[in-house]
Amino acid sequence: MKYPRLLSSGANNRVIALSETEVAKLFVDDTRSDIGSEAEKMKFANKINGLVVRFIRIGYDDALQAEQLIMERIYPIDYRAYEVEKRELWWEVFEHELHQLHAAGFVHRGIKRPSNLSGLAFDNILLTTQGLRLIDVGISALLPQVGPDLFEKYRQTELQEMAEFHEYFLNR
Repeated sequence: MKYPRLLSSGANNRVIALSETEVAKLFVDDTRSDIGSEAEKMKFANKINGLVVRFIRIGYDDALQAEQLIMERIYPIDYRAYEVEKRELWWEVFEHELHQLHAAGFVHRGIKRPSNLSGLAFDNILLTTQGLRLIDVGISALLPQVGPDLFEKYRQTELQEMAEFHEYFLNR
């Protein structure tokens, strides 16, 4: 199906523009638990800080026959237009906010996209006028849901991915 105002296509979902301030991640199959789980993880992270894209509501579009995870619209900018010194400041804030999420029991798990998925390695990290932001919390994990051992494994993997992103962000 062709979607109007398509912004991006991921492995399982499409994202469309609803307005200048909102986008919708479309869920077209029987994914009720997926949309609810993603919404809850997004709301959890939003209570901690502003690193993760802001959840707005869940909706349904009859014309598209799709459930919608509606969130703020982010306008990414190209970080290569900015001096490394400025990128270092953005990185420090990003790192601090990610550690806040970890301490609260949230791990993103998608800092670096798997190599078997299309797109760029760090497509889930966007630079905006407000700094670096995270999108797509679909595979994120909350400590109470996965337990301390698995959470720590995910956190360690994320810290390794963060080191790779740090190098990429400052040196590309």
